[in-house]
Amino acid sequence: MALTDLYTNLQFLLRWMHVFFAIIWIGHLYFFNFVNVPLQGAMDDATKKLVNPKLMPRALWWFRWGAMVTFITGWLLFTLIYMYTPGMGFGPSALFRDEMGITSRATWILFGMTLASIMWFNVWFIIWPNQKKMLKGLVPADQLPAVRKTAYLASRTNTYLSAPMLFAMLGPSHYGAVNPMTLVVAVVIGTLAVWVAIAHAGKVGTSV
Repeated sequence: MALTDLYTNLQFLLRWMHVFFAIIWIGHLYFFNFVNVPLQGAMDDATKKLVNPKLMPRALWWFRWGAMVTFITGWLLFTLIYMYTPGMGFGPSALFRDEMGITSRATWILFGMTLASIMWFNVWFIIWPNQKKMLKGLVPADQLPAVRKTAYLASRTNTYLSAPMLFAMLGPSHYGAVNPMTLVVAVVIGTLAVWVAIAHAGKVGTSV
């Protein structure tokens, strides 16, 4: 019965957590890039000093821990689905590899996991450390533009990676087939969608 199948229930719980915290993570990523970047550009330094100490620590907390939980649950899901077979134990499952080699489903997931892992690294080892130093006032004035640019470029990179990554995460269950061309199409469509959103980010919502 449903509640007695530990493997299925654990997988479902992890999947729910993975999606829930991914919404938190990517939602904040889009908030920063589509809403906050244009806002910061419109504020003077005095206003930034008033607004950012109240806004940024809370937003960055949800942002980085959303990324961490998404990352951890994603790896656990990958292990359960692709590196474990109930009744047989750990090792590549039939969903990961068949007589033809690595399956299309696994290829999609590995592609998405690669992009997501780069994004997670950028959050924890580039964006957050630089933002933390700026919020604590530890960056000399002459170095501030460079530190801001580093954090900005990592965040913008994550935004562009996020849409192809989402294609890859949806591919196994909703598309299945994959080859180099489908990966290229996923990257192009995803990148174009983000580019259009960024191009209009400072223009929308400025009038009622």
